[in-house]
Amino acid sequence: MSYKKILTVQDISCVGQCSLTVALPIISACGIETCVLPSAVLSTHTAGFSGYTFTDLTEDMPKINAHWIKEGIKFDAIYTGYLGSAKQIEYVRALFDTVCNGYKIVDPAMADNGKLYPGFDNDFVKEMRVLCASADYLVPNITEACMLTGTEYKTEYDREYIDTILSSLASLGCKNIILTGVSYEKGKTGVVVFENGQYSYYQHDFLPNSCHGTGDIYASAFTGALVNGKCAYESAKIAADYTVECIKATAEEENHWYGAKFEPVLYKLIEMLK
Repeated sequence: MSYKKILTVQDISCVGQCSLTVALPIISACGIETCVLPSAVLSTHTAGFSGYTFTDLTEDMPKINAHWIKEGIKFDAIYTGYLGSAKQIEYVRALFDTVCNGYKIVDPAMADNGKLYPGFDNDFVKEMRVLCASADYLVPNITEACMLTGTEYKTEYDREYIDTILSSLASLGCKNIILTGVSYEKGKTGVVVFENGQYSYYQHDFLPNSCHGTGDIYASAFTGALVNGKCAYESAKIAADYTVECIKATAEEENHWYGAKFEPVLYKLIEMLK
């Protein structure tokens, strides 16, 4: 397999184990050249910290893209995470059109536990729908999937409810959907892979200790596996197993509340890819 090059577009939280500080090392560990386009720089992430600094890099994004076009730079995949505004979504759509020669992978990182993240509104959701429509692979959690489709968010549901969400996402134009955090029974959770209209499900144990940034870990590991030539189901399984290992590692240390300890178990991801 030729040496692949991925571009990931999301913010840098200098402390906090999320976004680019997760995506860059995880995808690199998958043996893939990882290029970055920071959408903002924060001193820490916004969950649990106060008084953090924020530098918006929105207006740098089209300038960077223009330089890449001039230099003839192309990417084998573009993977997007947290985007801070509708304008950034617009600029990412331009990246898809100009410098992407392969997969477009979108993690619509905007909501969890039935609520939008602070600073987002329905107008942002509308713009995100447009971006998701152009994705080859969409990687939402259930809350984000509900927001994108206008579906009522539920914590207890059945296969019919999930099928309705998947059909609604597909109707937006999403080619393939990796729906995370799908739990059909107590003590278990898993991932639904909806590829070319075909449903499959990978179930694993539910771990009670939640960690900030696990969605970024999952999407990054999925992207790394997919670009390494794994099929969507195998990529989804590898990403789920690796995320579980990160959560287990984090549970071993008291007061590691701000992120997940993905670094000590990176070797397990590399082994999974073999």
